[in-house]
Amino acid sequence: MTTTHLFEAEEKACWALMDELHDPEIPVLSLLDLGIVRAIEVISPPNQEGKIKVTITATYTGCPAMDWIANAIRIELQTKGYRTVEIETSIRPAWTTEWMSEKGKEKLKAYGIAPPEKRFQIPGDGIGCPQCGSNDTKLVSEFGSTACKALVQCNQCGEPFDYFKCH
Repeated sequence: MTTTHLFEAEEKACWALMDELHDPEIPVLSLLDLGIVRAIEVISPPNQEGKIKVTITATYTGCPAMDWIANAIRIELQTKGYRTVEIETSIRPAWTTEWMSEKGKEKLKAYGIAPPEKRFQIPGDGIGCPQCGSNDTKLVSEFGSTACKALVQCNQCGEPFDYFKCH
């Protein structure tokens, strides 16, 4: 029996915990919504040695939030009794917006950020406005409030909004 099967309940609890930790740049999204937590391996549960390894992938190389996210994961797992928390950052495979949950994409839209749509590799006309729903929109800038977003404006309601770019 592998450690994955031995500690299945602990791993499941840790995955649930990742759904409670939120992205510092887009606080409505959990780490699971973003799809950046790639693997959790409980090596030894808290009632034993308390060792765990978590693998994360940045939304893009050099993302400034990744240090904060790794520390948040480490602190949260330590409060749950894990004494040794290894955070591994993996760049392969590269993160893709396809790893985002549908629930996360709905949260983005409700928050006022247009979620990524596969048909818009480079944002432009037609991205749905999260405010009024119109597809009559135009690209203002390929970069929005962060490098992973573009700035778009709705021609109907006039509101500018971020579009979470596909990658």
